[in-house]
Amino acid sequence: MSAGKMHADELRIDVSLVGRLLAAQFPQWADLPIEPVHSTGTDNAIYRLGDDMAVRLPRIHGATGQVEKEHQWLPRLAPLLPLAIPVPLAKGMPAEGYPWHWSIYQWLEGENATIERIADPRQAATELAQFVAALQRIDPAGGPPPGANNSFRGVPLAMRDSLTRAAIATLHSTLDAEAVTATWEAALQVRAWNGPAVWLHGDLLSGNLLAQKGRLSAVIDFGCLGVGDPACDVMVAWTYLSAEAREAFRAALPVDDATWARGRGWALSFGLIALPYYKISNPVLSGIARHAIDEALADHERAA
Repeated sequence: MSAGKMHADELRIDVSLVGRLLAAQFPQWADLPIEPVHSTGTDNAIYRLGDDMAVRLPRIHGATGQVEKEHQWLPRLAPLLPLAIPVPLAKGMPAEGYPWHWSIYQWLEGENATIERIADPRQAATELAQFVAALQRIDPAGGPPPGANNSFRGVPLAMRDSLTRAAIATLHSTLDAEAVTATWEAALQVRAWNGPAVWLHGDLLSGNLLAQKGRLSAVIDFGCLGVGDPACDVMVAWTYLSAEAREAFRAALPVDDATWARGRGWALSFGLIALPYYKISNPVLSGIARHAIDEALADHERAA
């Protein structure tokens, strides 16, 4: 894999390309300054356009379906959610050697809501739970089911078994493989979701949360948006929160014990798969993955 890339099939995207695309398709914005946005995201390159907009371009073919999905659904979801989400302004066409559709969004102010930037983690946990609950209450009719379009977020947990066990084998020298395997197998024993599919963000990591003045202000990057098992979004309780804040999250989120336990399984699986893949190319994401593993293991031990 080339230096600076996270994926073997990742395209090279730079300011020059963005400028040419804008000049050809949106000349009214072509004279605005373009600045790369540092992001821990893995699927899209992001550039700030002037003061009020952002340009977002898929890096890999697997992310190309996100453009149409976000343009279709985000305007419908936004009025029903308690935190701001991205507003699509325009959709670009393939051109200038770039092969896929791309998007222009309204810029959302804020900084990545790492837990160190949050004034009151328990309050943030409550507000995050309220966001997840509001999203789950929205009518899912017509929403995209889990699949390649959203990195299979929301599928039955058992569908992640082979990938999770392969990751455990890869990490056997750095983790307690016996404890990890036992925690994973316990998650697989939990009753599968048999209720209606619900809306999922699918990727509620700190890099996809914005904060202003110490409080959560927005949720971004809906590339993993879909409808499926609600446990998928519950995994944020371990990928993002501490044990203390997790208590506040659960108190504010109406989920049953099985969904909560599957959420812990989702967090463990996510962490195990992401850790070796992004260890070199994305240290921030690999750190989040390690946090998810550690929190899931400790929480499982406490619950045993």
